[in-house]
Amino acid sequence: MDAFMLGVVSSLLATAITVVGGWLLSVRSRQWPVTLLSRLTGLGVRRVFPRQRQASQELAAELARARWVHVLAGRGNELTRDGFATLWQTAGSRLESVQVLLPDPDLGPDSWLSHREAEMRRVDLGFAPGMLAEQVRINAAYVTEVARHRDHVTLRFYDLPNLHRVIVTDNAAFLTMYRQSEHGRDSPCILAHRPSLMYDYALLLFTTAWEHSRPAP
Repeated sequence: MDAFMLGVVSSLLATAITVVGGWLLSVRSRQWPVTLLSRLTGLGVRRVFPRQRQASQELAAELARARWVHVLAGRGNELTRDGFATLWQTAGSRLESVQVLLPDPDLGPDSWLSHREAEMRRVDLGFAPGMLAEQVRINAAYVTEVARHRDHVTLRFYDLPNLHRVIVTDNAAFLTMYRQSEHGRDSPCILAHRPSLMYDYALLLFTTAWEHSRPAP
């Protein structure tokens, strides 16, 4: 009997350890302390993605139901990818407006975009001088072509420190904080819902940059 009970207890203990271990290792479960603390403080953070690219699926879902969208990007590559496809296809009907900010690619070696490019060249040998500006021009040309067919899409250029990627909708904000030694896609991304302090902060970042930007030619 003692051996039988010891076997049962051992089996239950092993099962409990497996379940708890799986829970602790789950990415989603590790977000619960963040969510709880965020709600208690009013910060509004729903999830923290270790890398921006891990937020792509939730970003696409949010864009699909948004009424308006503000985008401040450090380069804008994601604007041409599948996650934004629904946004461009429906921009003329469901959406009220789409405002896009990209770094000004025509300001030369003293611009903040050039400073960011210099940072990236230290960690990515493939970044030749002028390459980042050329990538911005290509992405700007893409958005400009979309805007020709969608009256509510507007593109402007900014010259401010290249520190964030900000995407704000009427419901949520995705805030990426760029690291000096990493591409933006590998930097951490915060998802915050409205209303919250983090959502308001992301919206303020975009609004400030928009007010100090220039229209795309």
